[in-house]
Amino acid sequence: MTETLPFLLTALVMGLAGSGHCLAMCGGLAAAMGMHHSAARLFLYNLGRISSYAIAGAIVGAALFSAAALYPNLLIGFRILAGVFMLLLGLYFIRWRRVLLWIERLGSVLWRVIQPLSKKLPAQKTNTQVFLAGMIWGWLPCGLVYSALAWSALSASPMQGAAFMLVFGAGTLPAMFLTGVFSHKLQGFLQSRGFRWIAGLVMIGYGIATLVIAAKQLHMVS
Repeated sequence: MTETLPFLLTALVMGLAGSGHCLAMCGGLAAAMGMHHSAARLFLYNLGRISSYAIAGAIVGAALFSAAALYPNLLIGFRILAGVFMLLLGLYFIRWRRVLLWIERLGSVLWRVIQPLSKKLPAQKTNTQVFLAGMIWGWLPCGLVYSALAWSALSASPMQGAAFMLVFGAGTLPAMFLTGVFSHKLQGFLQSRGFRWIAGLVMIGYGIATLVIAAKQLHMVS
C-alpha cells in the first residue's frame, strides 16, 4: 500500500508535466470543441476522458491486488516496471520519442475495438454524448497514460488506483480546458524546449528514485 499524499502528488505532477503531450495527442479536438461549444461542454468532454482514466486505474489496481495476494513480491517487480516507465517517459519528454512508441502500438489493439464507437455518435451531440465522446477518447493509445497506469497499479487497490488516475487527469485538465481559448500560446509554452526538459528531468528523477526503492526491497527479501 502506498502513502496517499505523496502517491497523489506524483499523479498531479505527472498530469501537469504531461500536459504538452496531451495537447499534441488530442488538443486539436479539444480546441475544436472549445470553438464550437460552450465551456461546459468542453468540461464534459474532459470529464469523460478523465472518467475513463479512473476506470482503467481501478482495473489495474484491482488486478494487482488479486495478483499480489498470491505473489507478494510481485509488487517489487511492478515497482521496477513503474520506474522504467518513468525513465522512458522522461526521455520521451526531451524528444526521444521512439522510447514509448512500442507501448502505444500495443495499446492500439484495444483502440481498434473502441474507436469505431466514436463514429456512432452524431455530429450534433447532446451533453451526454459529449461526455461519452470524451470517455471513448480516454482510451486513445498514449504512453503518458500507460506510464501513469503502471504507477497507479502500485497501490494494489482499485480505489487508490482510480484516485491516482483521477488526480493525474485533473493535472492535464487546465491545459486541455484552456486550449480552446489560449491554444497557441499555451501549446507553445508546454511544448517549448525549456518546459520539456524540466518535465523530462522530473520524470527521470521519479524513475531513478523508484528503482532505488525497488532495489532496496529486493535486497531485503533476498
